[in-house]
Amino acid sequence: MLVLIGVGAVLLLLLNLEDSFAVMLLPRRVQRRVGLTRLFFRTSWLAWSRAALTLPAGRKRERVLSVYGPLSMVALFVLWSVGLIVGFGILQWVLQAGAATQPPPTLGEQLYMSGVTFFTLGYGDVVPHTGGSRLVAIIEAGTGFGLIAVVIGYLPVLYQLFSRREAHVIQLDARAGSPPTAATLLVRHHVGGTLERVNDLLREWELWAAELLESHLSYPMLVYYRSQHDNQSWLAALAVMMDVSALILVGVEGLAPLQARMTFTMAREVVVEIGRSFNIKPSRYTGGDRLPHKAFVEVERAFARASLPWKGGPEAEEVLAALRATYEPMMDGLSSHLLLPLQGWTAQERLVDHWASGPRGLMAQRLVEELATPTLPSGPVAAAGRPARLWRRVRARLRR
Repeated sequence: MLVLIGVGAVLLLLLNLEDSFAVMLLPRRVQRRVGLTRLFFRTSWLAWSRAALTLPAGRKRERVLSVYGPLSMVALFVLWSVGLIVGFGILQWVLQAGAATQPPPTLGEQLYMSGVTFFTLGYGDVVPHTGGSRLVAIIEAGTGFGLIAVVIGYLPVLYQLFSRREAHVIQLDARAGSPPTAATLLVRHHVGGTLERVNDLLREWELWAAELLESHLSYPMLVYYRSQHDNQSWLAALAVMMDVSALILVGVEGLAPLQARMTFTMAREVVVEIGRSFNIKPSRYTGGDRLPHKAFVEVERAFARASLPWKGGPEAEEVLAALRATYEPMMDGLSSHLLLPLQGWTAQERLVDHWASGPRGLMAQRLVEELATPTLPSGPVAAAGRPARLWRRVRARLRR
């Protein structure tokens, strides 16, 4: 019987060591249906997300959901530590069961000694009495010290990857609005009658998508780390760049489609691989969830107001629907699982960008928009006409 218990303890140790090694040190995705970390995140996220859904939609729910990512990592480290302490404690109890000590060591004492040894405290009130148990104590002390050291080095890497991801997401506030939309991004980048800056932007986001794929497959828990603003997320940013690429491929004129193609394929690979990693199935595609016909007409009107070269019409809408069908179901599946809402293709209401909030934020937005308009002079504003009236109103408000 003791032999079977000892074998079970060794298996428990191997399970925890292999799982922690695969998560923190192995730089590749581990393909397996059952695993300690996989089971932990599946069950804990299911319970956490269901509890969050009982709250009304808004900041309170987002605040609860944002806690899960960091808290789950702390819980995972605790789970590994407890598993190793229990495994070593049971193994110590088995090895010392035949020791000539009075009274014989109890399981509780060995678990206590295991915890003290694991965290290298070394009180000395409970000590091993056999050669095998002393060897196990040395191995456990090294294991505990090593795990703590790896965790200390692991967390900065995790947060560095999170910071690099969010740096691009935050930039969409000024470039595509809050929440970001594809139509807003193209309209804001249509400067001087050209879209020449869009290809450079798509190239940056192609590289961002490649980094996202590498980091989120190696560190899958990053998908649960949410953005700082409630109406921004890495998934919504990815959707916007795929939407922009799709629009360019379908009907935007005067812009070479090569970079849009590269960005689209890279972003789609991210969606497919992350969905496969979490075993998330695509949603049923209806074609009108994010871009119904009415919204498509609004996109065309926005392009027309901005004089953006767009080859639209019913045929473009059909082709765009076919292209959307290749990624929107997977996007929607991830959105439903992670509770990360996806914005449509146009802003549904007049919302203030995050950068334009706060004291005199609207004034700052108005000034920037006026100064960025190509029809205005680039130097000091002329003292006549509409610009001059604008500056007089601004100065009057600043004196208040």
